[in-house]
Amino acid sequence: MSRLTNQELILIIFMLFSMFFGAGNLIFPAFLGNSAGVEMWIALIGFVITAVGLPILGVIAIGKSGSLNTLATRVHPLFAIIFPILIYLSIGPGLAIPRAGTVAFEMSIKPFLPENLSDHPMMLLIYTIIFFVIVFWLSLSPSKLVDRFGKLLTPTLLILIAIIFVKAIFTPVNSYAKPTDLYSTNGFFQGFLDGYLTMDALAALVYGIVVVNTIRAKGINDNAALSKYMLFAGLGAGALLAVIYGILTYLGSSISSKSQLTNGAEVLTLVMNELFGQAGIVILGLLFTVACLCVSISLVISCGEYFSKLMPFFSYKVWATITALVSFTIANLGLNQILAISVPILGMIYPMAIVLIVLGIFARLTNHYIYLITMIFTAVFSIIDTINVTFLKKSLADTLSYIPLYDQGVGWVLPAIVGIIIGTVVAKGKSGKEVAMK
Repeated sequence: MSRLTNQELILIIFMLFSMFFGAGNLIFPAFLGNSAGVEMWIALIGFVITAVGLPILGVIAIGKSGSLNTLATRVHPLFAIIFPILIYLSIGPGLAIPRAGTVAFEMSIKPFLPENLSDHPMMLLIYTIIFFVIVFWLSLSPSKLVDRFGKLLTPTLLILIAIIFVKAIFTPVNSYAKPTDLYSTNGFFQGFLDGYLTMDALAALVYGIVVVNTIRAKGINDNAALSKYMLFAGLGAGALLAVIYGILTYLGSSISSKSQLTNGAEVLTLVMNELFGQAGIVILGLLFTVACLCVSISLVISCGEYFSKLMPFFSYKVWATITALVSFTIANLGLNQILAISVPILGMIYPMAIVLIVLGIFARLTNHYIYLITMIFTAVFSIIDTINVTFLKKSLADTLSYIPLYDQGVGWVLPAIVGIIIGTVVAKGKSGKEVAMK
């Protein structure tokens, strides 16, 4: 039986880490540290549980099942078509890829443009043409993903972050401030919710098949070995994410006594300016550019591979081309409008993704009825909550707030638990009838 060498496994870990690590992964922990101040470590623990734990579980769930389609089919064949399409469109060309191109421009080029050009649409157009040409070119050969990410992009990311961290250790910016209101009374739970909002669990479902194909390309076809290497890859990438999140949280907290800002981009800009002066803005721009390139390349590849298998009348290269072109267009034609559509959809499907991951992890203890009923309960709540937020201006919030944890943003937990209980009862009842009939 074939096996991966240590070097191959490390490169796959680096690849998975860089696929996860985008602009949001830079911004969220920095903002958390800046807001939490002296409570940063307890808040970081909560953040790591959801921002690292859920993606790792997602990768493992895909490794155990073989693909997102196989996992989703356990709910229902129709669900296995609709749900993955929603995920790929939402975190692919519908939101994440165009946003990455725009954020890279905002953080790397815009700060150095003259004031009369910084908001000119032509500047964004020129930048995104270059950005998406690079993304498309590097997406044409998915088989080379390990070498490109593992040997080039990931080490570049890690070196840049290490330089910033070492500088911050030897020349600390300032002392820690008291936490803001959200973190002063319940820093752990607020950090838990912040990590939940990174939505990397969705990315894990999308990236899982890319990692599976990469491992299989190395000659690993045994399901047990595949699951083992997926576990190692997930844990390794998770450990790297946790370390980087700790560094970014520390950096954000280090300037909390100087200023507590409104978003993570402002936090990192201030940190880099304090540490390196104007050169720090250049380093930060490079860091954001590399991170956004990694995520965009990963998502174009994931979307291309998925849709070429779902609709094989177009090849992978055609679907990759379509994905890149749509992403480029949306990045230049009003990202705010697509955010208004995509964000509610993400809010609706994310709880279902988490529940699907958890059920996938405990596949041996569950069956079709548990999958189906649990997903129905979760989906009904998520759809109602999305309609309430998007169309009803939160007019049902007072009623929904009676559901435990609704005000904390995770009101779907109770419906999911109820679904699991009812699904278990139904499954046992069906099993009992089958035994009696025999």
